[in-house]
Amino acid sequence: MAKENREDSYLGNRLLKPTNVPQQFTKEEVEEYVKCRDDIIYFLKNYVQVIHVDKGLVPFDLYDYQQELINTLDEHRYVIVKSARQSGKSVTSLGYILHYVLFNKTKIVGMLANKASTSRELLGRLQTAYQHLPKFLQQGIVEWNKGNLELENGSKIIASSTSSSAIRGYSFSLLFLDEFAFVQRTIADAFIKSVYPTISSGKDTKIIMVSTPNGFNLFYKFWNDAVEGNNQFKTFKIHWTSIPERDQDWREKIISDIGEEAFRQEYEADFLGSSNTLISYEKLQELSYSSPLWSREDLDIYEEPEMGRTYTITVDTARGQGLDYSTFTVFDSTEIPYKIAAKYRNNTVAPLLFPNIINNVGKKYNDAYVLVESNDIGAQVADVLHHDLEYENLLTTSWFGRHGQQISSGHRKDISLGVRTTKQVKKLGCSNLKSLIEEDKLIIVDYDIISELTTFVTNGDTFAAEDGSNDDLVTTLVLFGWLVDQQYFKELSNLNIREKLYQNKMDSIEDMTIPFGIIDDGLDDEYELMPDGAVWQKVDTFNK
Repeated sequence: MAKENREDSYLGNRLLKPTNVPQQFTKEEVEEYVKCRDDIIYFLKNYVQVIHVDKGLVPFDLYDYQQELINTLDEHRYVIVKSARQSGKSVTSLGYILHYVLFNKTKIVGMLANKASTSRELLGRLQTAYQHLPKFLQQGIVEWNKGNLELENGSKIIASSTSSSAIRGYSFSLLFLDEFAFVQRTIADAFIKSVYPTISSGKDTKIIMVSTPNGFNLFYKFWNDAVEGNNQFKTFKIHWTSIPERDQDWREKIISDIGEEAFRQEYEADFLGSSNTLISYEKLQELSYSSPLWSREDLDIYEEPEMGRTYTITVDTARGQGLDYSTFTVFDSTEIPYKIAAKYRNNTVAPLLFPNIINNVGKKYNDAYVLVESNDIGAQVADVLHHDLEYENLLTTSWFGRHGQQISSGHRKDISLGVRTTKQVKKLGCSNLKSLIEEDKLIIVDYDIISELTTFVTNGDTFAAEDGSNDDLVTTLVLFGWLVDQQYFKELSNLNIREKLYQNKMDSIEDMTIPFGIIDDGLDDEYELMPDGAVWQKVDTFNK
């Protein structure tokens, strides 16, 4: 082995190799280096040490499934790993990353987790393995701290939280997303929209996404899309039975500690929603999303408008400050089952611009009936729709004593634009929404809506999004649930009544146009319209 000297250390750490230090390699070391470079399993088994919870620093003795995972990571650019808790998924991925930066030049790795502290802890585990490598396998250290590792071969690792701002400006060769299912939804959304397209567009960029399931979130969507062949990811599942020391006795003990449902999610790696949801667990399991016909500027279209069909839009407005979302959902309310035709979701749109979007979509969908939640900033949106844009089918409400708010015509003095979401409105809306979904009277195919439903849970005597989740789209569904109970809506949804209303409208138009000289000569055979504009009456001369 090569002889070390006092200068053969990085900042006094004799376990680390500094830069620009010549090193003489023995023939055996060269052979071992080549073996390790060409065979990652050999490298991990023979030279990498990891920290065991009970035993401390131990050789990395890979299980069969870990070797299979390593080979999968090596053979595919995009890999998504759904794993039981404490299965060694992260340490296996770290082993792959260690080999990747050691034996490849100028590779930049982003190591991301739901918290910056977690990603730094992961980097710390990799650094522990690194500094226990023999010097002939090491690269010289350029930078070594809690958030960065840079090697003499130009490769580096950056540890950060999973956010677009934290890693903006880097051109990554490999992106490692640890426990992606636990990244807050708004942060994950922003990351996927701003960073992921750039990363995935690279010709050689690799992405490793690993997590234990945690509800129906973006990790669930990536996994499900991969299973269905709708993205480029290769799936890899780690079940608790893959781990040798776990048996049925172990299973029973864990279930007795955490319960059957938690065990299914934590160790069976099943996707489960939150407990105490408005919609039953069984029904949520049945819901499945599909891809929209097209998406543009935060609008997802599932059904194009059809002549003669009735559409309803319910609206929830936010302040456009990057927190809550301004949303609306377009329902085909022609008949039961109702269907979601389109949805809009954006957390930066200004309230003054939002009415224009609603107006344009509403007109496209046969002048859809629009119900705006008028709480807070929503009242401004409804006002712009009515007074500035003169949207005709904006629904209004009035107060009817103990019956509370009801959809009303424009003839009452106490009329209000939209509806205020009171406790009474929300209670009725939630109750009706539950029935609509569980009785298959409302068909939902949108991923974002389904995701929000899985975290729409009991909150005192009502329902709301659990911490870290949103319920803005669900709010539009609750409004629709309230609306379907209104007599006005029932009349609009009745085909015969709709046809009558349409005929009355046409009659009214005809009455207004007749005084201006429009004559239909095909309705009465007693009259004939001449080319010069004269009207002649036919006379039966035989009766004279």
